[in-house]
Amino acid sequence: MRSIISTFALCMAAFALFGQGLPENPEEGKCYVRCVTPDVWENEEVKVLEKPAHKKLVAIPAVYKDEKVEVLTKPGTKKFVYVPAQYKNVVEEFLIEEPYNELDVKEAQFAVSVAEVEVRPAYARYEYQVSTENCKSPDKRDCMVLCYVKYPAEKKSVIVDTLLRDATVETKKSEGRKITITKQVITSEARVDTIEIPPVYETYTRKALVQDATVQEIEVPAVYTTETVRRLKEKGGLTVWEEIECDLTDYNVLPIYYELNSARLTEASKKVVEDKIYKLMKAKPLINVEISSHTDSRASKDYNMELSQRRAESVVNYLVSKGIARSRLVARGYGESQPVNKCIDGVPCSEEEHAKNRRTEFRVISN
Repeated sequence: MRSIISTFALCMAAFALFGQGLPENPEEGKCYVRCVTPDVWENEEVKVLEKPAHKKLVAIPAVYKDEKVEVLTKPGTKKFVYVPAQYKNVVEEFLIEEPYNELDVKEAQFAVSVAEVEVRPAYARYEYQVSTENCKSPDKRDCMVLCYVKYPAEKKSVIVDTLLRDATVETKKSEGRKITITKQVITSEARVDTIEIPPVYETYTRKALVQDATVQEIEVPAVYTTETVRRLKEKGGLTVWEEIECDLTDYNVLPIYYELNSARLTEASKKVVEDKIYKLMKAKPLINVEISSHTDSRASKDYNMELSQRRAESVVNYLVSKGIARSRLVARGYGESQPVNKCIDGVPCSEEEHAKNRRTEFRVISN
């Protein structure tokens, strides 16, 4: 249906605008595309003065002779080299605790005993004594008698310690405490050696002037060249109608396949392009062809548009490499904008359904 409608519209528009030149008795079901005849050129050989006769001055360079010259490029000097000190390891005993006197103190020893301690000595004194039983006097002092009375000493038993052996001290000399250490001792002191660095000379070849430059005059004849001049033999631009199979004016799927994310044509795809398009354009040198490429909806729209354009251009470039004029070809990438089924962004589809949208098509268009 799409092919019939587009073919009908093409034919009606062509008849309305360019009715002149159409076949007078076209066959039923035949289709025609408008083509413009190209200009016809022919080549003509023309002798062109490329360079007129003139005078040429040739400079004869100066003549030199080589002389060897020795040049001091680096003066002699001295270099001081530091040689570090050399050491060796020595194992020694190191006193970490000095000797001292160890004192063995033995405490005093005692024995327990009981001792009588006189707490108050014996004494005697005069004392007044009153006998009231036989005293008839009302004054009791009359019955008082002064007596001399003795009192014995008072003693108390006290537990006391008796010294059996007094405290003593025995002295013993300690040897101190030592450890084994490894230390470094110098075997040779650090020093600075002086190294004499000789001067450096380089030998150069100097060119000494033997004869100065001169100029020689030479007459140079004119130079002609033969050029191929392209001249218009027959003016093109005439509208002609090229008979074409009707289905070629509609979009035809070009069964070629690309590698993932690539626009490079495989060898098998090149063979398809040659069979489907190259042979057609060679057989009908006035027709133009549009190459259109489409992708599925996966990846971003911008990326798909750019990828489809590159893929369409790869077909065009291959045809140009085979000798087809680029002006006869149009490359258009549509990305994911023209799906043939429901598989747009957000719609789950099978791999087979996505594959139907990944297509490259071609059609014959009017010039």
